[in-house]
Amino acid sequence: MAQVYKDRIIKLLKHADYTPVKLAQLARSLGVDEDAYAEFKTAFDELRRAGHVIIGARNLVTLPSMAGQIVGTFRKNPKGFGFVVPLEANAHGDLFVPPDATADAMTGDTVLAKATRKGMRGGETRYTGEILEVLERANNQFVGTLMKHPEAWIVQPDGSAFVEPIAVEDVTAKNAREKDKVVVEILSYPTERYLARGVIIEVLGRAGQYETEIAAVIRQFHLPGEFEPDRLDQARSAASGFVPERAKGREDITDKVILTIDPPDAKDFDDAISLEQDAQGRWVLGIHIADVSHFIPAGSPLDEEARSRGNSVYLPGKTIPMLPEILSNGICSLQPDQPRFAKSVHITYDDQANIVSRCYANSLIRSKARLTYEQADRALKGHTKGLKNDVIALLQNMEALSRRIEKRRVENGMLHLDLPEPELVYDEAGQVVDAHPADDSYPHTIIEMFMVEANNAVASLLDKLDVPAMRRIHPEPDALSQQNLAKLLRAMGFPVSRNLDRRAIQGLLASVKDADRSLAVNLVVLRSFEKAQYAPLHIGHYALASTHYCHFTSPIRRYADLLVHRQLQFYLEGRVDAAKQIAAGQDLAGIGKHITFTEQRAEDAERELVSVLILQMLTKRIGEELDCVVTGLTGFGVFVQSRKFGIEGLIKLEDLGPDHWQLNKPAQCLVGEHSGQMVHLGQPLHVRIVSVNVPGRQLNVAPVEPLGEGRPRPERRGKDKSKFDARRTQRRIAQEAGAKAKAKAKRHK
Repeated sequence: MAQVYKDRIIKLLKHADYTPVKLAQLARSLGVDEDAYAEFKTAFDELRRAGHVIIGARNLVTLPSMAGQIVGTFRKNPKGFGFVVPLEANAHGDLFVPPDATADAMTGDTVLAKATRKGMRGGETRYTGEILEVLERANNQFVGTLMKHPEAWIVQPDGSAFVEPIAVEDVTAKNAREKDKVVVEILSYPTERYLARGVIIEVLGRAGQYETEIAAVIRQFHLPGEFEPDRLDQARSAASGFVPERAKGREDITDKVILTIDPPDAKDFDDAISLEQDAQGRWVLGIHIADVSHFIPAGSPLDEEARSRGNSVYLPGKTIPMLPEILSNGICSLQPDQPRFAKSVHITYDDQANIVSRCYANSLIRSKARLTYEQADRALKGHTKGLKNDVIALLQNMEALSRRIEKRRVENGMLHLDLPEPELVYDEAGQVVDAHPADDSYPHTIIEMFMVEANNAVASLLDKLDVPAMRRIHPEPDALSQQNLAKLLRAMGFPVSRNLDRRAIQGLLASVKDADRSLAVNLVVLRSFEKAQYAPLHIGHYALASTHYCHFTSPIRRYADLLVHRQLQFYLEGRVDAAKQIAAGQDLAGIGKHITFTEQRAEDAERELVSVLILQMLTKRIGEELDCVVTGLTGFGVFVQSRKFGIEGLIKLEDLGPDHWQLNKPAQCLVGEHSGQMVHLGQPLHVRIVSVNVPGRQLNVAPVEPLGEGRPRPERRGKDKSKFDARRTQRRIAQEAGAKAKAKAKRHK
């Protein structure tokens, strides 16, 4: 239960700007209130007993010093050196490992490393490391593109986690051809002199083809495959046994005007809306959610499968469902004109959209209409052809109530980040030919507001009953994160206070809406937040300004919601004590950690595939211009994000303009030594596409009009990454070829 507090404590203590404080001040820095302090203290005491934190002089809390040997996760740099990220945090951070001390470790491996003191710098002890042993391999299979080198066949892995090529032999065994996308299994791991060696175990198809890239992402992220026969049998049995006319103990509301609003390609409709007035003229909002728990008993094969998958995965053009489609797209989906089982939350509001009352029920519903967001938006703007009058009236009333709810929630402190997602455009052959920011019309907000209200209502009920449940938590940013955010914003020219509160962030986001710097500001605010996660803790949801919050509205695609439905069912049956007893026997913390991971994996996989498809499209647009905004500054270049495509590109310092550019970290800008010209966060830049590296997921761009003046930055030979990697690969392949030739000659002799 206390794991989230442990993670937050360690994160704060690892922060570069952390100054040791006493325990009470540490709690305040993390936003721990009086009611939660006991749980926070328990988490801290467990960390202290385990030696993960210490209380030093003057009762100040800090991390322990770096030990002689540490266990951690290895992260390798393309230039050969790497870092060990300790599993147990220490006061000195990550351990640097030089190129000749990395052994055969690969990025992601768990390693045992020796730490040696190397003197002092800036008042801090310096350490260097040597990997003694690889304790656990992160991966022994990689997806990549097969390439023919003059000396050998190699596979260039996809992505940036493992950038060195893998030498392969006997490529004809799987009928692999050059430029095929393949899965390779490691036989021997890389050393300073030799490449990793592997064998091709699967050919996915020609690199660049749509189906091939989807298959590659599925393998790369280890996404679930087809359902096992027993899972499918259970789903078929549930579907064949669904006879809505025999429903007992359900509120029959099939006569009400109920509709669904979803994306145009959606098939799993898990939420529907009704809205009517009571005898006092007050609005009663009905949020009706597919009753998946009715069809999937706890502990059944399908329940175990859903827990393992955690959630559905939505890739461009393909869905990997959490439940078999006979359920997710069939009897569970709230399709129009079909009787369906639901769990309904009815919320009554006053004129200001303040909540008067809430009630909950098992129901039988029949959706009267299914609209896309675009259709709903057109209808609200007066284009109502083809829609019945009762559906039009419902839409208009939904908009009016939503705007009042939104106003109330904003007044309570709700934060809304404006970060548009790219929407891909395909040709008739299914190839991506363009992209643009996805639709964000007001019907999206209508559904979002109503879903938040329902989630809040169910969480409030379970908290009132003191029933342990899976909550959706979003911790408040710690004090150091808020201070760093303020520093960044002041460097961007915003006169904000040192400690940004919720109101200040709201005002800031409102002030930049639709401005050039909006994207950059929204990104730096997002990066200052912790990620939302699933856990059975009473932390609330910071961004939504909700004290009580869980996920209830999408049980077809999220396992967390299915768990919450079961707890609500106990309440509807009058068996709250049974709910508490069963929850006490569940490892809710462990389940929460797992489904948080599967959720992040799904997001990463979707983002990866979208990036691949956009990058492939841009390979045919070399030289074209993009409207971008600066989103990141480093000592080697400037990161910019395309407003249209949502993809990030890199401007190398040598491509920025004829000047010697220096990074000014406190001011968060790059400064030309001769011109004095600055490049800063949020600055709009018009760039042209220089090159695209699809396997490495890298877009290189340069300003259309070069910046700066005078002498350019001195070019350092051999530092061009692509040339550097190519030369090193050639050298290592030559070394291997030479070693083989010597061995062969020796055997012959």
